[in-house]
Parts: sequence; structure tokens; C-alpha cells
Amino acid sequence: MANSLYARMQAAAQRLIAKYGQAGTVTRIAPPDPVNGGDPVETAYPATLVPMAYDARQIDGTVIRATDVQLYISSVGLPIDLVPQDHATVGGVTYALLHVDPYNFDGATNVVFIAQGRLA
Repeated sequence: MANSLYARMQAAAQRLIAKYGQAGTVTRIAPPDPVNGGDPVETAYPATLVPMAYDARQIDGTVIRATDVQLYISSVGLPIDLVPQDHATVGGVTYALLHVDPYNFDGATNVVFIAQGRLA
């Protein structure tokens, strides 16, 4: 059951990301058919993203590297739930998504996706 509080949080996140973010894309790469083979299929979805650098105290060189960024991605209008195999492109730079948190507190509403992006 969707909670109206999370819908309001989603709307607030959407407004902030629209105000401070940039247009970009999220790309999902589907593997080739295991029986017939072929090439992987890439599907790009338009998205609004805010790339932000990690604080120096968060960078440990292993899990989080100096070139990694936090990507705040609006869930409004995004037809897919992001997974770590996806890629995000913003400002002409493509990032592989490593960790994705949908901020889904009620199990029905993705408030905002916060992902760790690493240069692809």
C-alpha cells in the first residue's frame, strides 16, 4: 500500500533534482539470448541526475574511489528500477552504477535513486 508521505517525499526530491540536476540517460544492457546468441541490447532511458562528489572522509580507495560520484536520479518518469549493472550518462561522462539505493521505504514508492557511479 502506497503511503502519501512517500509520494510527497518523491515530489520534493523530483523538484530538487529538476532544479539542480542535469538531463542525462540511464542505459540498461540486456545480455544476448542464451540460445540464439546475438549482441547485447542497449536501451537508453532519459533521466534527470545530480552528480555529487563524495566527501574525502568517505573515500577509502577500495569501496569508494576518488573518481567515484554519488548520483541522485529522479524516479519520477523512469520506467525501470535501477540495478547495479546499469550505466548512467550525465554531462558527457558515463558511469557504471555499482550500488543503487531506491529509498523505497514502503515497498511501493521509489522516492529517489541514489547510486554510486564509477567511470565506465
